[in-house]
Amino acid sequence: MSKTLTKPNTVKARAELALNDEFLRKAVKFTTERLRNGKKNASAEHGNWDEWRERGRQIRLHTIAHLDYYLNMFVNNARANGVHVHFAETGAEAVRIALEIAKHKQAKTVVKSKSMVSEELHLNYALEEIGVEAIETDLGEYIIQLAGETPSHIVIPAIHKNRHQIAELLSEVAGEKLAADTTVLAGFVRKKLRENFLEADIGMTGCNFAIAETGSMVLFENEGNARMVTTLPKTQITLMGMERIIPSFQDLEVMATLLPRSATGQKLTMYMSCITGPRREADADGPDEMHIIIVDNGRSLQLGDPEFQELLNCIRCGACLNACPVYRHIGGHAYGGTYSGPIGAVLTPALNKNVAEWDDIANASSLCGACYEACPVKIPLHEMLIYLRRRKVESGYGNKLESAGMKGFASIMRSAKRYRAALGVGKLGQKLVVRGGSIRTKLGPLKGWNAYRVTPSLPKTSFRQRFAALDEEIRQGLNEMSPEMRSRMERIVKQREQGKGGHGHG
Repeated sequence: MSKTLTKPNTVKARAELALNDEFLRKAVKFTTERLRNGKKNASAEHGNWDEWRERGRQIRLHTIAHLDYYLNMFVNNARANGVHVHFAETGAEAVRIALEIAKHKQAKTVVKSKSMVSEELHLNYALEEIGVEAIETDLGEYIIQLAGETPSHIVIPAIHKNRHQIAELLSEVAGEKLAADTTVLAGFVRKKLRENFLEADIGMTGCNFAIAETGSMVLFENEGNARMVTTLPKTQITLMGMERIIPSFQDLEVMATLLPRSATGQKLTMYMSCITGPRREADADGPDEMHIIIVDNGRSLQLGDPEFQELLNCIRCGACLNACPVYRHIGGHAYGGTYSGPIGAVLTPALNKNVAEWDDIANASSLCGACYEACPVKIPLHEMLIYLRRRKVESGYGNKLESAGMKGFASIMRSAKRYRAALGVGKLGQKLVVRGGSIRTKLGPLKGWNAYRVTPSLPKTSFRQRFAALDEEIRQGLNEMSPEMRSRMERIVKQREQGKGGHGHG
C-alpha cells in the first residue's frame, strides 16, 4: 500500500512546489482557517484561557524538570499492572523491539491508530520488510497510506486532500467508482477496516499522555478506531515519546481542557481512553498482552538545554501549524520531515542534532510569534527558531555571501562617515535600476523579494539631511520665543534633569 516519493532536498524547493499547487494551497488554507477559528471560539467561550495556558505550561515545566522521577514512577506502576515496558534510546532500537514482538507473535497484520512516533520511526516500512502488513485505521492516516504519502499535519494528516482526490484513492481499493460524498466514503472505510480489526494479530497505538501515578496510558480520538485497536487484537504495542508523562489524573483535567480546544476547537474529543494494563479476568475485552515502548530518539538531548528544553513541553495539538502564515501557504510536506509547521521546524533539527541536513528548515518562518500565541503551553517557538539560526551560523553552515554582506553592513553602520558615503553611492547606483520610483529588477539579493513585490528607491533627501533643516527651523523658533515661554521651557528641562518629572505648571 506504500509508495516511495522523491522530494527536493531543500525547504525552498519544496515550498516552491507547494506554492505552484493551487489545489493544495486552497485545501490547506480552508482547513487551517476552520481549525484556527474553532480554537478561537472554543477558548473564548471557555474563559480565562491564558490562566489555563499558564497552568498547562507549569505542569509541563515541572514534569520535564523532574522527568527521571516521573518516568520511573510510571514504569513501576505500569509493570505492576502487567505491562511489558521497554526503553529505546534510538529510533532503530525502538523499531527492533517492535519487530521482535511481531516476530515472536508470528504476526501477519498490525492495525494502527494514529501515532506520530511510528511515523517518526518509519515503522510501517520496517514491518513490511519482515512480511507484516501495517494498516492505518485513522481515516486521515489511511488515506495518506493509500496515497503513499506522509502526514502533512499533526492532527489532520490528510489536510491537503479533498473529497474528490480521496474518492479516487478509495475507488481503487473498492474496485468500483465511489461517489465523492463524505458519508459514502467514510462508510466504505468503516466497513473495510472492521474486517481488519477482527483479523489483526497486533494493535499499535501512540500515546497522548501517560499518567505517572497509575501507570495508565491516555488516548484522545474522534473516530473510535483507537478503541477498536486497543480492545480486539490479543497483543497491544504502544509507542510513547519519553516526554509524554504527566504526574496525575488531576493534571490530565488541565490537558483535556487545553488539547481538544487547541487542536480542533472541541470542548472534548469524542473518545478519551485511559488504559491501565492488559485485560483482567473480569474484563469483557482488551489485549491479553500489552507492551509500551518508551522512545528517546533525540529527546534527551534537549534536557538541560536552556534554549530548547521547553520543546519537550509540546502536547502535539497542531495549533502552531494552523496559526503559522508560512505553513498555511505551503502545507506540511514542504518541511521535509515527520513534523511540520513551527514545531517541526524546531523539533526535527533538535531531535536529529544534524545542522548540516536540516540547516534550512529554521528559515521557514516569518518569526511573527503567532505560534507562541497559539500554543496552549506557551512554548516560545519563535525564539527557538532564532536560536537554531544562530547555531547554524556558529557551526559553519551559514550562507557565505550573507555573512560577507552582514560584515560589510556592520562596518558601514559603525561609522557615520562610511554610512553617508554608502548612501551617496547607493543613490547614484540605483539610477541604473529605478523605474517609476521603485526597483523591480530580480537580480542578486533582490531576486527573492522582487518576485512578489517591489523595492522602494532611496529618497532624494535622507532623514539626516532633512533633520539638519528641521533642527535649524526649531532653533529659529526658539530664538523667536518670548522670555516668559523660554523661562518656562528652561524650568521644565531643569526639573526633568533633576528627576522631579515636573510639568511646568504656573
